[in-house]
Amino acid sequence: MTPEMLIVLVVLGSTVTALTFDLLRMDLVALLCLLALGWSGVLAPHDLLQGFSSAAVLSMVAVMILGRGIAVTGLMERFARRVLQLSSSGSPSIVATVSASVGLLSGFIQNVGAAALFLPALLSIARRRNLPVSGLIMPVGFAAILGGTLTMVGSGPLIMTNDLLAAAGLRPYGLFAVTPMGLCLLAGSIIMFLVWGKRLLPAATADGSVSPLHQLMEAWQLPVSLWRCSIPPTSSLIGQTPESSGIWQRYQLNILALAHSDGLSYAPWRETTFQADQELLLLGEPPHVQAFSAAYGLVLADEAQLLYALHDPDQAGFAEVVVPPRSGLVGETLHGFGLRRHHALEPVMLFHHGTKARGDVTEQVLDAGDILIVYGPWERIRDLQASSQLLSLTPLPGQLRSDTKTWVAAGCFLLSIGLALAGAPLVLALLSGAAAMVAARVLRMDEAYQAVDWGVVLFLACLIPLGTALQQSGAAALMANGLLRLVGDAPVIVFAAALALLTTVLSLVMSNVAATAVLAPLVVALANSKAMDPRPLVLLVAVSSSNAFLLPTHQVNALFRGPGGYRTQDYLKAGGAVTALFLALVVPLFYLFYF
Repeated sequence: MTPEMLIVLVVLGSTVTALTFDLLRMDLVALLCLLALGWSGVLAPHDLLQGFSSAAVLSMVAVMILGRGIAVTGLMERFARRVLQLSSSGSPSIVATVSASVGLLSGFIQNVGAAALFLPALLSIARRRNLPVSGLIMPVGFAAILGGTLTMVGSGPLIMTNDLLAAAGLRPYGLFAVTPMGLCLLAGSIIMFLVWGKRLLPAATADGSVSPLHQLMEAWQLPVSLWRCSIPPTSSLIGQTPESSGIWQRYQLNILALAHSDGLSYAPWRETTFQADQELLLLGEPPHVQAFSAAYGLVLADEAQLLYALHDPDQAGFAEVVVPPRSGLVGETLHGFGLRRHHALEPVMLFHHGTKARGDVTEQVLDAGDILIVYGPWERIRDLQASSQLLSLTPLPGQLRSDTKTWVAAGCFLLSIGLALAGAPLVLALLSGAAAMVAARVLRMDEAYQAVDWGVVLFLACLIPLGTALQQSGAAALMANGLLRLVGDAPVIVFAAALALLTTVLSLVMSNVAATAVLAPLVVALANSKAMDPRPLVLLVAVSSSNAFLLPTHQVNALFRGPGGYRTQDYLKAGGAVTALFLALVVPLFYLFYF
């Protein structure tokens, strides 16, 4: 063993230990790894900085920009709604549906692109169902990685497999040669999270944070149930108004929206006349809604598509606003201000002189410092804040969607995927799509910069040279040769298991393409010396390079780590289970299908 090998192995062990036990920030660990390789002289400056210009890092930057463009246009909202309609209220069925979708898509496009496409939908689903995002994102990310084993174009290692076989004078594999095994791996992961997901995944984000909106709802004990009621022709509510029906004083309910033949009206004002076949979206406690429906012969129905926006936390919700000292509302009422009639916002609660008031609070004369809870579209609340009459104390989530750019964003994403499928380098295809997003004004340039998680970029860029050091110093080949020769005389299935395990370990600390490039020639030479068929073994290496779940070093894991709020221990726990499942399935499946 040379001194360079020893230094690389020490740096490797220290890096893995620091990441495993979260001794330092993930990006700082990677930076220290980079500096150690540089100051030790193992890598020249050119090789040391290659990660910052690598295709993997630039592809990650482009994917983040494409994902932000998809998110701000609401492109995946239709998918999110469909998933919620097909799935039950719990997260397991949602995880299974989305995982199957992203996994199948990953069989034909690069898995990081498929993951970026589905990330906005996952975040939206989590907000709509009030589910911890940490319980959704990781299983879907793992499915995206496993989806890359469905076809011979699903991942970089599988794409290069036929080239490696051709270089060795061996017959290549067909496009769907790996599909049966890939389907088993994907299905196994989905089933595992369906059965043991609650035990494997963190119940909440790692920092235990609660969104400002949830803090507001809990602090004020606000009702969170939305009910849709239709008015049949026989209802006694026909011809009455919100004021005359007693919906505020008697039933303590709020009308958030009224659907009628002319469209949708938010927060209908007190003189609105109810008519047959209208639909009401009510906010309140179940007993009050049921009493109101029974009194007026209303029909409780399922969620209406027309009223869907108010169920979308990205579009509407509670806001806490305060009356500033110089506001024109001081000494005025909300009725006189026209909160419902002019701003289409529903007042839910008023905190006046230390007293909370529910029901119809619009006749209360307001003073400076009064706090009001309103419910309605964020756009309306932003307009209200712009008037300086009321100031919002609630951080308004997200940004305004540019629905007019939805299909432009879709075209930009499809452009990048089409270029990649046509044979263009992946990094060039993704950067072209990202540039098109900005050129088409789906995103501003400053928004594109903000879309990039620079901590993830630094992490990947600083770890890539570690793989280079393992390869150039000969440490990777030394470990591979030692293990493969140790089991060279063992039965084929034992040799295959050792090969899958070795590939898994190398793929955690160097790119899966590099791991395949290092191991494939060694496997071919050793198989020929043992009179074994090398083709299935090379394919096993390429597939096993996707077994990268233990650490957030894979591109998909790095992309999802931030939104999911995961720690390295979360990957060790859930990823360890998937890694064990992968190894338990891949070896017998290969022995069954390919030997």
